[in-house]
Amino acid sequence: MTKYSKFALCALVFGALTFTSCSSDDNDPAPPASIYARLGGTTMVSDPDNPGQMIEQGRLSYRKVINSTVGLIVADVQSSASGNLGAHFAPLLTEVGAGNTTNLAILVDNLTDFFSFNTGGTNAVNTYSGRDMVSAHNPAVNPRMGVVSTNADFTKFEGYVGQAAVANGVAADTQLYTDIVAVLESLRDPIVQ
Repeated sequence: MTKYSKFALCALVFGALTFTSCSSDDNDPAPPASIYARLGGTTMVSDPDNPGQMIEQGRLSYRKVINSTVGLIVADVQSSASGNLGAHFAPLLTEVGAGNTTNLAILVDNLTDFFSFNTGGTNAVNTYSGRDMVSAHNPAVNPRMGVVSTNADFTKFEGYVGQAAVANGVAADTQLYTDIVAVLESLRDPIVQ
């Protein structure tokens, strides 16, 4: 084979690979948007809890659902003599009862970070640096956890998140709601110990 024909053969193979790889990219569907993006993503909006400040819409959506969930849990604790989720939050509820809401604010912020980060929030604001789910929900490791969670407790919590999602308009998008429930359900095994 001559020097030119080897060169031509290499050019032909390279060209065929290039055109083949380019043409297949044109037909590939775009990856689905993350849950965080579907909740509003990085679009900046006014923060209703901090006048004059802006917040990412995705983060605000999560924070609203988390705040509503906390409200439902507190109502559950106040209305139920037994079978409520209060035992899980005993240290926190004692602090709040004494007028100290610092750790409640930290919990809400950590949960917002956790869900934002793990569903597509990529901004530095959405970085979760808390405990892993097994350690966070093990009272032997985390003294802020009152008791070990059961499947019934987790199902009840999941129901409160669902109610909060409905109250905040998140459940209006059925596929988005289904995807959020799938994320929650993926946490059952590490949380229920």
